[in-house]
Amino acid sequence: MAVFMGKTTTEIIKDIAGELDCGLDCYYNPKTQEVISIPSEDALMDFEDADEIFGEALEKVENNDDFVKVEVLKSFESYKIMESFSDEVPDKQLRKQLVEALSRKKPFQNFSYVVDNSHYRQKWFDFKQEALEHYVRQQLGLA
Repeated sequence: MAVFMGKTTTEIIKDIAGELDCGLDCYYNPKTQEVISIPSEDALMDFEDADEIFGEALEKVENNDDFVKVEVLKSFESYKIMESFSDEVPDKQLRKQLVEALSRKKPFQNFSYVVDNSHYRQKWFDFKQEALEHYVRQQLGLA
């Protein structure tokens, strides 16, 4: 569980995007600027002692209507980000490799392998961060 307070809206959006990228749902209270990050409902099932670890945070966000939930992206949404990145890569050979990676079984794994072994690795991380921040702004009604 992570809590971010006393930051600017831009910093909070960046932090929430980072938490989403780690697979955590985020709950943002615009009145207090508090952000609580916890594993998604599906991921909570993997914890035997989820109530002990996350119970207090879950209770806090469930009992306070001021919190806005920002959910982890669905697979198809993450896939669209990878597709968009592939479309924008100016290196024709790499673009072709990325498109092929996305068309095969295990597209996420294949895409990661291709991009991690290219000189566009950091550009991918920056692109994904920007896309996640845009998603967060949309979810919070700030876009």
